[in-house]
Amino acid sequence: MNGADALLKTLADNGVELCFANPGTSEMQMVAAFDREPRVRPILCLFEGVATGAADGYARMTGRPAATLLHLGPGLANGSANLHNARRAFSPMVNIVGDHATYHRRFEAPLTSDIAGLAWPNSCWVKSADRPDDIAPLTAEAIVASQMGQRGVATLILPGDSAWSEAPILSAQAPTPVRTRPDDARIDAVAEALKAAAKPVLMLGTNGMSEQGLAAAARIAAAGVRILVDTFVARHLRGSGRFATAKMLYFGEMALKDIEGSDLMVLAATRTPVAFFAYPDMPSILVPEGCRELTLATPEEDGVYALEALAERLNAPKDFPVAAYEAPNAAPTGKLNPYAIGDSLARHLPEDSVVADEGITASLPLFLQTRAARRHDWLTVTGGAIGQGLPVAIGAAVATPGRKVVAVIGDGSAAYTLQGLWTVMREGLDVVTIILANRAYQILNIEFDRTKSGVQGPRAKDLLGIGDPALDWVALAKGFGMAGVVCQTAEEFDAAFARALAADGPSLIEAVL
Repeated sequence: MNGADALLKTLADNGVELCFANPGTSEMQMVAAFDREPRVRPILCLFEGVATGAADGYARMTGRPAATLLHLGPGLANGSANLHNARRAFSPMVNIVGDHATYHRRFEAPLTSDIAGLAWPNSCWVKSADRPDDIAPLTAEAIVASQMGQRGVATLILPGDSAWSEAPILSAQAPTPVRTRPDDARIDAVAEALKAAAKPVLMLGTNGMSEQGLAAAARIAAAGVRILVDTFVARHLRGSGRFATAKMLYFGEMALKDIEGSDLMVLAATRTPVAFFAYPDMPSILVPEGCRELTLATPEEDGVYALEALAERLNAPKDFPVAAYEAPNAAPTGKLNPYAIGDSLARHLPEDSVVADEGITASLPLFLQTRAARRHDWLTVTGGAIGQGLPVAIGAAVATPGRKVVAVIGDGSAAYTLQGLWTVMREGLDVVTIILANRAYQILNIEFDRTKSGVQGPRAKDLLGIGDPALDWVALAKGFGMAGVVCQTAEEFDAAFARALAADGPSLIEAVL
């Protein structure tokens, strides 16, 4: 066995079953090794950003790492936007990046780059397996690192000569990581502060958003504490039978208005909330003046344990209200807009479906309209780097066969990773892709005004509009072998969405807004 065999065997021996790949010359030993290790399934992606985003989606749904296989520094750079989102989602991932042979690096060949330097901004762990006997131990170390603390991207650099040389160590075992629990004294202090507060709010982050975490949060809410979820969490469990949580609003002034008068903010598996961007004459920290902050659990700690322990300290009720399914009274009619699309989602989303939301300006209406839909999971753009919606949907569909996945994506965002349509088709994934076609970077038009950038002239308008020429998403889907339909009214969309959900396999709806 060579080094590539040792790497794949170590992945498989430690339960890593998927590798989203876009390989090149330096990774050919890995390509060959997949035929010798049937326990790790490789999935080809035509762009590295699709591979990294898909691994993120897989991790969000399973809690386990998938691997990626990328080609040298440029391949890593191509995948970096969705590595950034994965880092913000606390998604475990083993990111394998091929490199030149160790002896070849010094010759400064055209593809030579500082791979570690490119990897560190979005990785919690980076090492290079410069000898074949390093590969198995470092692979096991990467698996552990991806699941330790707050979890994240572990990047293993694999030089060509390490991959093709005989491996003296064929596999290594990765110990099961255990999250640190906050101490009892801290939980006690938070409980006493909540009892004394007049208008407390508890901010809930990604690592506290499991079924158990939500149930504990619901008990705390029943004890009189308002629960708010971070604006962008990796996986929001919603719909009938679950505790219906509100989330912090996106725009800073709206968020502050919403929590105005709060005298205590408890942070559970999250950090102090901050505005997404800085704006002239607006605050960066989203905590009301005079509001005390206390940390129940950091993102690195066991947030679920902390929430359950806090609920007990508060003698919170064991029973709590949950959302009941509530369909809109009638099918939407007339003009097609985000609220009409949200109504259709609320009407038709099947039980245990998954929504990958990259609707940008349409996201809040869609989120609000589906509050009482059937039970579903909602995946958001955690790091704000667009081009995530379709790749995350791919990973979610691979992770949860049998569950319908709906990707709702703005047309500008979808153009970043439209190559994902090819992977959806090739793998036969049960994904309905909804393109919200407003022919503009609408969020940037809003941000232009909020940043007090003046009046848009013709050049500014050109930089913020994508309607000339308009993207024909039905034609683009057809080019990848996918059936698509264009909808211009609420009635057309509602019927098309119902048909897409009733069928198995990939489809696309272009919703012209």
